[in-house]
Amino acid sequence: MNKPITVMPDVQGSIDKRHIAIDKVGIKDIKYPVRIKDRSGREQHTIANFNMYVNLPHNFKGTHMSRFVEILNEHEYDITVESFKKMLFEMMKRLEAETGHIEMTFIYFVRKIAPVSKVKSLLDYEVTFIGEITDETPSITVKVVVPVTSLCPCSKKISKHGAHNQRSHVTVTAKTNGFLWIEDLIDLIEKEASSELYGLLKRSDEKYVTEHAYENPKFVEDMVRDIAMKLNLDDRVASYMVESENFESIHNHSAYAMILNDKHLMAMNKN
Repeated sequence: MNKPITVMPDVQGSIDKRHIAIDKVGIKDIKYPVRIKDRSGREQHTIANFNMYVNLPHNFKGTHMSRFVEILNEHEYDITVESFKKMLFEMMKRLEAETGHIEMTFIYFVRKIAPVSKVKSLLDYEVTFIGEITDETPSITVKVVVPVTSLCPCSKKISKHGAHNQRSHVTVTAKTNGFLWIEDLIDLIEKEASSELYGLLKRSDEKYVTEHAYENPKFVEDMVRDIAMKLNLDDRVASYMVESENFESIHNHSAYAMILNDKHLMAMNKN
C-alpha cells in the first residue's frame, strides 16, 4: 500500500504581519559559466559572479531562494548577453515580483597588438552587466574597469628629466540606449589615457609607449573630462558615471575623480 504524499509547508509564502516591504532580496556571489560573444564574432567562455534580487511585498514572509539557482541551472553554459534580459523576466515571473535586478561580473579578454613590433597578446578587463526591471521596463547597464597609464603634467612641467607616471584604473558605468560592444567602450577609454596597456611589449614598443605617454600627460581630472566628452557624443549611452583612480608612484595614496551624468536630464536643462 502506497503511503500518502506529505505536503511540505511553504514557510516563505506564509503571511508576514509586520507589513514592511523589502526592496531587494535574493542571492549574492554565486559563480556560473557563461559565454560572451566578442566584436570579432568569436565567443569567450568565462566564469561570471552573479547577484540576483527581487522585491518582496510586505505580506510575504520570504522569497524562494532556490528558484534563483534554478534559473541559472536552466541556462547552463548558455548564458549570453542576449539571454541576460530574458533571465531577468524569467526571474520576476518565477518569483512573482514587480522589480528585478541581476548583476553579472566576469573577466573579459581583448587581443592587443603592440604599436611597433605588432606582437599579439591578451589583456584582461573586469566587466559587469547590470539588468533591472521596474514598472515592466528593462534597462541594461555595462560597467568596465580599464587599466591605463597616466603621466603627471605638473611633474613633466617642473622636472628637468622625465615625469612620474603610474598605472590607473578608469571605470565607466554606462546605461545603454541600444547595443554596445564591450570593446567599443574599452577603445573609447584607452584613447583618452596617456597610454594604453599591453600584455606583451618588445623594446621598440616600450620606447614608443614611454614616449607616447610623455607627450600626452593627463591629470586624473583630465582623464574623466575627456572621456565624458566622448560619452556625451555617443547616442548609444543614455547616462554614465566615469571614474579614474591613479595609483600614484610618488605618494602612498591614490588620486581620484568622478563625473556622473544623465544625458536626458542634461538635455532638458539646456532647453
